[in-house]
Amino acid sequence: MSIKDDISMVKDELNSEEKFFEKAVMTEKFVKKYKNVMIGSVVAIVVMVSANIIYDANQKATVEKANSVLATLSKNPTDVASQKLLKSLSPSMYDVWVYSQAIADNDMKRLKELKNSKDPIVKDLVSYEVAQDSKNVIALSDYASKQDSIYKDLALVQSAVILMNENKIEEAHQKLVQVSEQSSLNQVVQALLHYGVK
Repeated sequence: MSIKDDISMVKDELNSEEKFFEKAVMTEKFVKKYKNVMIGSVVAIVVMVSANIIYDANQKATVEKANSVLATLSKNPTDVASQKLLKSLSPSMYDVWVYSQAIADNDMKRLKELKNSKDPIVKDLVSYEVAQDSKNVIALSDYASKQDSIYKDLALVQSAVILMNENKIEEAHQKLVQVSEQSSLNQVVQALLHYGVK
């Protein structure tokens, strides 16, 4: 019996070694067949990771340089070279800087130049400033009718006050009821509705 067991054990070992070599040959065939694809994939991943690292480093350097130029402009707002450099490095930051300078100087001409800003927040703020400066109910209403207007409620209240001064009480009331109940201006609206608009 022990010879039979030994023979059976040797057969099992040979079968397992045969299966191992068979798997090794199949793996070798697979690697040979797809070697170029695997190398290409690894190279593509390395290139993508490297490009991403370089892009991030470039973006960080650009932001740091733009911040440095902005600091220079805050000390000397008339530095034309720094203005041009900031505009080339970060057009959005340049628009924000021009907006802040125009507001500080109450320069409506400069504000109007920003009406076509690529930065949506600056564009919205400029639209509001121009509308409220005109003291025109239509301009303020147009601004307030835009979706996601930052100063929508304030524009509605200003429209209502202008209409009240023109003695157009019903129209003023219609503007005030459009102000959101969650607005920080809601107490002002309630006061105007109670005392000013009847």
